[in-house]
Amino acid sequence: MSALEVLSFTPTPDQYAWTFGGAAPLARIRPGTVLRVFTEDCYAGHVRSEKDLVSDVCNFPFLNPQTGPFYIEGAEVGDTVAVHFIDIEPARDWAASTTLPLFGALTATHLTALLDEPLPEIVWIWELDRKARTCIFRAHSGDFTTALPLEPFHGTVGVAPANLEVRSALVPDAFGGNMDTPEMRAGTTCYLGVNVEGALLSLGDGHARQGEGETCGVAVECAMNTVIAVDLIKGRPCPWPRIESETHIISTGSARPLEDAFRIAQVDLVHWLAEDYGLETMDAYQLVTQGVLSPLANVCDTNYTSVAKFPKKYLPKVEAMRGADAKLRSIAAEYRRMHP
Repeated sequence: MSALEVLSFTPTPDQYAWTFGGAAPLARIRPGTVLRVFTEDCYAGHVRSEKDLVSDVCNFPFLNPQTGPFYIEGAEVGDTVAVHFIDIEPARDWAASTTLPLFGALTATHLTALLDEPLPEIVWIWELDRKARTCIFRAHSGDFTTALPLEPFHGTVGVAPANLEVRSALVPDAFGGNMDTPEMRAGTTCYLGVNVEGALLSLGDGHARQGEGETCGVAVECAMNTVIAVDLIKGRPCPWPRIESETHIISTGSARPLEDAFRIAQVDLVHWLAEDYGLETMDAYQLVTQGVLSPLANVCDTNYTSVAKFPKKYLPKVEAMRGADAKLRSIAAEYRRMHP
């Protein structure tokens, strides 16, 4: 008999969290547990047709509902939660994207105040072909249509912030949150520093796909059925969210202006190479400079998020973050054997 613990959780509408911090945990889990969860889309499921304008059917600030938080037993300040995404699949055969007045990278916003007229509010409904693994775009004007790859990921994953803060689920910061990076896909492990007892892990904001930067401010938003494995790295802090895939180690930074988000991610990657791979800091700085990839995650949220991504093939053969990724991949393999 397998000792693998599997918990399935589908929240009711009154159980969603709208913030990181300030919400009571919905369940307690032990490190090593596999969670199977449903997450609603960023509109809380209210945008279902091109006639459903966000301003009409959604109630701001109740956007971006999170499934959680989950209390992780044994998690203390100074530890790191490791979250491995085993599977992320759309829960519906459609998704929605929108433009919103005073929101997005290419329009006036409340923070970038201009005399320009706000862009119009428009809804696009994307058909998701899960068998063909495509997202189908249809233009509002004319008969143009095209299919882009279905590449699901979670725009939001995080823990409670430090210093008694409660932050909107629309905000990314050192606790994680609404980072909107396509790197948060199935097969990757996310590392989040623990700021409060139990960590209080939540996730949501499923995206069927998104380009780098989330230019208009909204991805192809959809509800998700997601499977994650959760572990705890005791006594190992993680100052900013990190991601590990089979091929890369990835640091994130969230701030405004954008260059500060860029700097945070790059500095964290330099420190990561020094901590886990034995490089002196200036050597790590030089290596990162010549080998890093720096995709943008979002340039539209309350804080912008930049990513610093380095290929493992150029690094010493060591297991980063105390081998948590390898351990969680083993748990994921056991889960797949149990649930083929």
